[in-house]
Amino acid sequence: MNTDDTVTPAATQMESIKFDNLLINFTTEFQRIWNTKGSRANLASFWRPTPAPDLLPGYFPLGDLAVSGDVNINGKRVMAVVCEGDPQSVDTSKGKALSRPDDFEQVWRYSGSGADGAIWRPIPPDGYVALGLVCSNDHEKPSLNAVRCVRADLVIASSVGDLIWNDRGSGARQDFSTWNIDPPAAAAGEIYFAPGTFAGSNSFTKPSTHAAAYSLRMQIPLQINPAPEVPVLSGFEAPPPPETSEATQIAKIPWFAVEDNALLPIDKLSKSPYYYLRRTDQYVLVGYGHNTGDKSRLFKWTAPRVLFHAVLQAFNRITSIKVTSAWPTGASDAVRPIKFSAKLSSHFTHTEKSSSGWITPNAVEVVVIVPQNKMSAVYQLQSHYDLWREDGTEAAINFAYADSDSLYWAEYPPKDSEVTAAILPMTDSPTATDTAP
Repeated sequence: MNTDDTVTPAATQMESIKFDNLLINFTTEFQRIWNTKGSRANLASFWRPTPAPDLLPGYFPLGDLAVSGDVNINGKRVMAVVCEGDPQSVDTSKGKALSRPDDFEQVWRYSGSGADGAIWRPIPPDGYVALGLVCSNDHEKPSLNAVRCVRADLVIASSVGDLIWNDRGSGARQDFSTWNIDPPAAAAGEIYFAPGTFAGSNSFTKPSTHAAAYSLRMQIPLQINPAPEVPVLSGFEAPPPPETSEATQIAKIPWFAVEDNALLPIDKLSKSPYYYLRRTDQYVLVGYGHNTGDKSRLFKWTAPRVLFHAVLQAFNRITSIKVTSAWPTGASDAVRPIKFSAKLSSHFTHTEKSSSGWITPNAVEVVVIVPQNKMSAVYQLQSHYDLWREDGTEAAINFAYADSDSLYWAEYPPKDSEVTAAILPMTDSPTATDTAP
């Protein structure tokens, strides 16, 4: 059998994902270890990630890749590889992120017709888990440096997914099947993703659980910048519009968790390793009123609806990103090089208390009773979201959000406040008795 397929190197290398003292990156370079030519089973091949030492020094596979068929996958498939991170930046009492396996256990072997091969399960040390199986083109155990095991708190237990290949008809003494690994639904602020390894079973039936069914974890990096200053009235003049602010929060999402129609799925790794979902908060003036009379006066304004479901649905359709739940959800025609589940943090999406504002976005009527010789203004804190590629180009349509909790009252003079305000459900548009911008 041939094991010398030409490797197509990646054009650039992404900044590694850091989770505690574990570094995670990706490679599209592989060495074919074995294929099933010569057996009577359907054709399959097994490949080992070979991260380029100049681009990813110190990175190791977590297991081999099983593929139905035997085409050259270099530059066409992608797998996660891992490296030990800086121990000085984390709690060293947890131990190293990675460890060599203690040994290998043979779980299947084939002999005959020049196609000898075997599948092995890494036996991890205590406190570590193996995330995949390893293949050999003979019956000898692989090197202990072939793969790495990961500390148990850095991974998440996962389920067995779709069938990749089974050895039905091979004539081997023991049945064997290989399966994809599916991550569970992500917790808020995290991404769970399968490294691309496979689970194996000594049966043609899908196993309900598996010792090697684990996914990697990461927290979605969130850059938090100073929030815009709360507007203050300095006189009875018409309030000036607040200054435009810079992005208040930026979520950094890896390439595999975003759909982008402008790039092929695997090209995102080299052309846009990360996407940046920016939230820009800004106070917008809803209305203001100056009571020059000798008794209290009622003012009414309408805080507009800023979120439109059609726009939000279009954003989800373009990018696959969901705002209030984990994604991806349901069936999709998208080709995903990495199986994953992701969920934005509740702080980023204004869902600390409830997600109802995303479900029933409505305009609201604001009623304010302003005492004599007072001026009052109502502002709405609006959050505008937009998605950008690594090169600074916009990747999707943008959308905005605000709810009834985002209203703020200001008054002048500020002492001895007697302003009374209420928020009412919006029905028909009221007759204006106010001043609005």
